[in-house]
Amino acid sequence: MRIPISTKLITVTILILVASTGAITLISSNYFEKKASEQVDIANLESASAKAKEVDNIIASLIDKTRTNGSLLMKGAAAAEDLDFNFTKDKNFVALEVLKLNGSSVESVARKVKEDVLKPYLLGESYFVNLRAWQQFPVRNLAEGSIEIKNASYPKAPAMITIGIPLVKDAQGKITHVVLADVMMAPLQKPFTDLSERTQYLIDGQGEVLAHKDEQKAISRLSMKAYPFVTKAMNTKSPQYQTKFVDPETQSNFFGASVKTSYGPMVISQTSEAAILEVSNEVKRRAIFVAGSAISLAIFFIFLFSMTLTSPIEKLAGLINMVSKGNFDVKAREHVKSHDEVGDLASAFDHMTEGLKERDKVKSLFSKFHGSAVTEDLIGKDIGVGGQSKNVVVFFSDIRGFTAFSEKRSPEEVVEMLNEYFGVMVGIINAHGGVVDKFIGDAIMAVWGAPKTGPKDAFNAVRACLEMRRGLDKLNETRIARGQPPINIGMGLHAGPAISGTIGSDERMEYTVIGNTVNTASRIEASTKAFGADLLVTDSVIDQVGDAFKTELAGAAEVKGRSEAIKMYKVRAYKAGDKYVEVKTPYSDYEAESADKVKIKAS
Repeated sequence: MRIPISTKLITVTILILVASTGAITLISSNYFEKKASEQVDIANLESASAKAKEVDNIIASLIDKTRTNGSLLMKGAAAAEDLDFNFTKDKNFVALEVLKLNGSSVESVARKVKEDVLKPYLLGESYFVNLRAWQQFPVRNLAEGSIEIKNASYPKAPAMITIGIPLVKDAQGKITHVVLADVMMAPLQKPFTDLSERTQYLIDGQGEVLAHKDEQKAISRLSMKAYPFVTKAMNTKSPQYQTKFVDPETQSNFFGASVKTSYGPMVISQTSEAAILEVSNEVKRRAIFVAGSAISLAIFFIFLFSMTLTSPIEKLAGLINMVSKGNFDVKAREHVKSHDEVGDLASAFDHMTEGLKERDKVKSLFSKFHGSAVTEDLIGKDIGVGGQSKNVVVFFSDIRGFTAFSEKRSPEEVVEMLNEYFGVMVGIINAHGGVVDKFIGDAIMAVWGAPKTGPKDAFNAVRACLEMRRGLDKLNETRIARGQPPINIGMGLHAGPAISGTIGSDERMEYTVIGNTVNTASRIEASTKAFGADLLVTDSVIDQVGDAFKTELAGAAEVKGRSEAIKMYKVRAYKAGDKYVEVKTPYSDYEAESADKVKIKAS
């Protein structure tokens, strides 16, 4: 593998600089990462503890108000004025309900609802009956003296939480009445709305969000119980828990801390590792910037130095690449001014391109007469008369009524028509791997399998004929649009052995294909008149293509040069996948007429 001198110099410099700056960057960034992680762990826990105390104070205040309002609600009319003052004036309370516990039954004793809060949602007092069933509030836990807090937010209803507390005990100390207060979520939500790099939220004992930095998660009662970190925090006996974890949604690393409040809900505080390590990443970026600047300067100066050594050689390499693509008009001595060995090389290069230019001109001219495949074959070996036997597929085509057409037109019109027609047909033959052997007036002789033989020669030949059928149809559309008569042709294909090679003398040679197969193919083309078809192929071709084409027997005919009648077939369609695609034009079938040298054999 060729490696330029400039690349070698630059590569060595880069390796040295990258190794030194990389080591410094790695050591410093690892130190910053370690220190940053320790500080964030401490800050996370402190922040969660502070939020837990704030939540405790809010819940304690709501519990005191709930207990007071519940007691007033039980007194009925005697305390109505005080209840209105305490309950109605407090914007956080939405509903209040006292329940009587009697064994396994629960009976609603009194309820107070702010209907003006529910009115915008088209809800009434009965909404809270359904709410208790939906949220499955653990009333029986209140009978054991616990305090319960659950999210009470549902679609098309106010964002609320429900607080349940014991209210009245009998003489034996058994709790007989409890009170449920539905309060707005805002008081609990407020501590979690501050802007910071941390994500903090409050969950109840079942892992359901009560408050969140993203309020919609609280309103939608998002359950965090499936999160491994939250599950571990809920199950730990310690009131505090912290660890590093992977967020299951984003697959990002986080540092997390949890603190349980006095009333059961838990505060979660988590910080993205990406945010934490921003300082160390900044150090990395600065180190990379410094290293990149140093490397850039080194590359620049080394480049200037290497240019004096490699520029002339690189110019020559570029010119050689241009010559390899066929541009022989380059002048190396005009680009390389140095008076040394490289200058001598440039002069020799110019002499070489002159010779190549003449050779390419001869090759191009030769290709136009014999085709690129024949040209390559002849150039690749010593030219001399001789040939070799090959299995080939020979094609002949002829224009119907050409003699009558040419008699009525000027030579210029005849040549123009032939050139346009040959341009279409030759292009299709070349595109399908065929070689045009010669033009015989208006006839075309082409061959597949010489000079190079392929496994799909017969297939390509038949497919080319079908495409020529299509091509003729398009050409005739153009001619008719110009007010010119359409062209009808006949095409014949036959496969068999033939001699391919150069014939003639040392002074005049021609590359062609000769033999009985060629003569038979010519007779097959002549038979298209007798059978009224634009294309006929013999069974020797059919045997090679199998079921790749849809054919039908046209008949058998005795042709000059053959002792036995030859079966000929019409080709109607080619196979594409599991079905045949028919190729039919107004010129593919026409009225049969007598043909010279062809005698149709009665079936």
